[in-house]
Amino acid sequence: MHERIYIVEDDPNIRDIVKAYLTKEGYQVTVLGDAEAAWAYQEQEQPEMWILDIMLPGMDGYELCKRIREKSDVPIIIISAKDEEVDKILGLELGGDDYLTKPFSPRELVARVKRLFKRVNLKPEKEAAEVLTMGPLEVKHEDRRVFWHKEEVDVTQKEYDLIYHLIQHQNRAFSREELLTLIWGDDYFGSDRAVDDLVKRLRKKMEGLPVETVWGYGYRLRQEGNQ
Repeated sequence: MHERIYIVEDDPNIRDIVKAYLTKEGYQVTVLGDAEAAWAYQEQEQPEMWILDIMLPGMDGYELCKRIREKSDVPIIIISAKDEEVDKILGLELGGDDYLTKPFSPRELVARVKRLFKRVNLKPEKEAAEVLTMGPLEVKHEDRRVFWHKEEVDVTQKEYDLIYHLIQHQNRAFSREELLTLIWGDDYFGSDRAVDDLVKRLRKKMEGLPVETVWGYGYRLRQEGNQ
């Protein structure tokens, strides 16, 4: 196990404890005290995961999370002293994959790091060469690429997961709760607004994409000619 993890945290005690636990598990850990230094550092070497504190001096963790997500789908765990639902939603909608509230157990953080790496790296071989199409929509599962009217669309990891699940089951309505579990995992307890945000972003990137809202329930990808 040699995955690189960047920890951005201004509290040296938390930095040292988290680094010690993750290093013991075999991860390569770099600790940084502010977002500006972290952003400059990642230009030299990209990590396989970020762990971001929200309340940082200067640029905050939300802004750093947003910048990272604009360039990469690397997993991001957000940690914060805030426990308001709106903060969790904001962090996850900006591209975070998981959220921990301080004070937290270092063992719990290690467990979440392992689960997140496992979820990201789990790619069944039987699906490796899968290509799914529906009208002008094409999803190439081998390299996780999406095409709309033969033009490649730049999608994030979670946007891809959503469109892949929907095109696998065309015309089937998924509840928001089902989609939360499929995309974020069964240990996610945040708001289903995160699903609405993903759908909104996909509709913006692929104008005319037939993702229908099933009012009071969820969403479905409707095949042309089916009502």
